[in-house]
Amino acid sequence: MDGVKAQAVVPNVAAGARGVADALSLHPNGRMFDRFLRACRGEPTDVTPVWFMRQAGRYMPEYRALRERYTLLEICKAPELALTVTLQPLRLGVDAAILFADILLPLEPMGAPFEFARGEGPVVHHPIRSAADVARLQVFEPEEGLGYVLEALRLIRRELDGKTPLIGFAGAPFTIASYLIEGGKSSQYQLTKQMMWSEPAVWHELMTKVSEVVRRYLRAQVTAGAQAVQLFDSWVGALSPADYRRHVLPHVRHILADLETTGVPVIHFGTNTATLLEAQREAGGTVLGVDWRIPLDEAWARIGYGTPIQGNMDPLLLLAPKEMAVARAREILAEAAGRPGHIFNLGHGIVPETPVETVQAVVAAVHGES
Repeated sequence: MDGVKAQAVVPNVAAGARGVADALSLHPNGRMFDRFLRACRGEPTDVTPVWFMRQAGRYMPEYRALRERYTLLEICKAPELALTVTLQPLRLGVDAAILFADILLPLEPMGAPFEFARGEGPVVHHPIRSAADVARLQVFEPEEGLGYVLEALRLIRRELDGKTPLIGFAGAPFTIASYLIEGGKSSQYQLTKQMMWSEPAVWHELMTKVSEVVRRYLRAQVTAGAQAVQLFDSWVGALSPADYRRHVLPHVRHILADLETTGVPVIHFGTNTATLLEAQREAGGTVLGVDWRIPLDEAWARIGYGTPIQGNMDPLLLLAPKEMAVARAREILAEAAGRPGHIFNLGHGIVPETPVETVQAVVAAVHGES
């Protein structure tokens, strides 16, 4: 972002953010600050806490107004703008704020620049296809390579001022590696699997570097003020259980075992992972996030009720009639059966076409029914 441009607009943006934060003193979360954190620890709560992946985004008019002036990366790289966007969805009554950032931000300081191409999504300019490509990737210190993210976390934590807990996050090794290898998003992950199977030494070196970057990054987020962190393994469901255990689990365990020593809750999330739940539980994490492809009660029984669970409504149900979305939310609460340790969420992120009013209705239903 152009420095002069940022300095010219950020003071007004920051004032707006402070207005949102001040309003939190009247927000229910101000009285039940630890609702989300207690659920992460498997402790009883007054009602089921709820937040949404991608809860700050294009479905909100406030965010769309900012995007008319700034790109996604410009918002991520300006801490005051990231602060503002992070706080925007709190007016919906959610029980946690999640840092506004992108899972691909570590790629640039690693030496793999990328951009968001219109209509195509992320495009990595120099995909990783060989041992030489892996060798040129850098393992960096977060304060040097992603200092703007950490500054945003410090600003957000200060603005929240104990009224709402703050979640940090990062992409998991397989998901990050798939973007690096494929050069963007993929439907089959053909090149990723080819490297994993045909060049296991190269794959291992790539995953070792990525996992160490992610470990340092999430630990730095905790130091900067995150009170919980989520590891997003959005595309790991493309793997068989055997491949996950052999080629991914050790690297995820490297991250999660270290993070658990910080004392903050760690949410381990993936999509399309109904066949991987037991292996993910073995990999670690305080909370296991599940998507809508498996009933919540079945998933919880498989991982054990001693492990808190997050999920698991289909995000597209928020596009259904409001009454249907609320009814399905209540069904999920019924599957949770009032056990401590359930955090209500979607099975993936909110889509841009989602009506804000439906999100508000689901939040109210979760709090009211539970």
